Formats: sequence, C-alpha cells, structure tokens
Amino acid sequence: MANLDWSQCPAVESIPGKVSGAWVFRGTRVPVAAIFENLKTSSIDEVLENFHVTREQIKTVLEFAAKSAETPRDTMPA
Repeated sequence: MANLDWSQCPAVESIPGKVSGAWVFRGTRVPVAAIFENLKTSSIDEVLENFHVTREQIKTVLEFAAKSAETPRDTMPA
C-alpha cells in the first residue's frame, strides 16, 4: 500500500498540516491506512459503523489499490 500513488485516487487527499499530511478520505480526517488495518479484522459494514466514510469511498479506494497492484501484461516475464 505504501508504494501506491494515492494522488491518482479521487477518493483521497493529503493536505499538509491535516493529520500530519497522511492520505485521508477526501473531506474527512480518516486515514486510508486506518481503513486497511480495520478491514483485516472487520467487515466493511463494521468499518462503516466506526468511521465517517461512505461505502462508495471504501469501494473506490479498494478498487484503486487492487488496480494499482496489478502487473501490466506487457511487463510480465515470459
């Protein structure tokens, strides 16, 4: 997750001085890393109950992370 270019994800922002510049869900103070940590042991519904983010925001971040983790076909070894 640390190697992702979060600046390309429309659901998040990083503002100097806001949560120490961490990537947070746009319009919130909820760090993206906190959601990933909580999803290790909790369902999305539980995360939604505990954090002020929307299902769509979580979906966008998860899809962005999954897409970013994919290896482009043209660079895969033969």
